[in-house]
Amino acid sequence: MKKVIKSLSKISLMFFVLMIVSFSCTKKIAFMTSPIVPAARGDVQVKKDNNKNYVIDVHLSELAEVSRLSPPKQTYVVWIITEENITRNIGQINSKTGMLSKQLRASFETVSSFKPIKVFITAEDDASILAPSGQIILTTDSF
Repeated sequence: MKKVIKSLSKISLMFFVLMIVSFSCTKKIAFMTSPIVPAARGDVQVKKDNNKNYVIDVHLSELAEVSRLSPPKQTYVVWIITEENITRNIGQINSKTGMLSKQLRASFETVSSFKPIKVFITAEDDASILAPSGQIILTTDSF
């Protein structure tokens, strides 16, 4: 009888862990191919943290230096479109030495209280702008 109870406890624990993992709010979305930087690849992971904020994690590879774009720019800016259809600047990806490696890789992570439904990256001259003005380099579909 003790063995049966012990086995049921283990099964219950495994079921509980499996439920937590399967119901976690992590979404991984790939960026679409860019007509401006076709070799650029990347994805975005969005998950809800314990404070009900959204952790947005961007991974990029083969992203060209902004100074090599036509016209040249100063920085890449990461944007989200919120559930309320508001566009928000959530930060910049520095493309200076050290931020993008020789393999042209970059990552970016931030936390937002706004639920993103789309993420995109523009090339800009000023990282603190409030609305996108440059070319959209990478974008996701709505999710």
